[in-house]
Amino acid sequence: MIRFRLRELMAERQFQEGRLITVNEISSATGIHRITLSRILNKRGYNTHTDNLDLLCTYFKCRIEQLIEHVPDDHSD
Repeated sequence: MIRFRLRELMAERQFQEGRLITVNEISSATGIHRITLSRILNKRGYNTHTDNLDLLCTYFKCRIEQLIEHVPDDHSD
C-alpha cells in the first residue's frame, strides 16, 4: 500500500515556522482542492494524480520519497 506522509510534512513545517499550517492554506498555495487534500490525509489507500504529488513536493520543497512511502501489506509474502 502507498502511504502519504502529508500529515508529518505539515507538522514539520508548522514546527519550523512556528505557526499552524491548514489544509485551506495548502489548497490555496497549490491549487489542489481541499477535499482531495482531506482524502490524502484521511482515506487509507487513496489514489491521487501525479500532478498533485508534484504540487505537494513543490509546496513542501521535498523529494517524492519524503511525501509517500510503500508499506507492505500484512498478507503479502
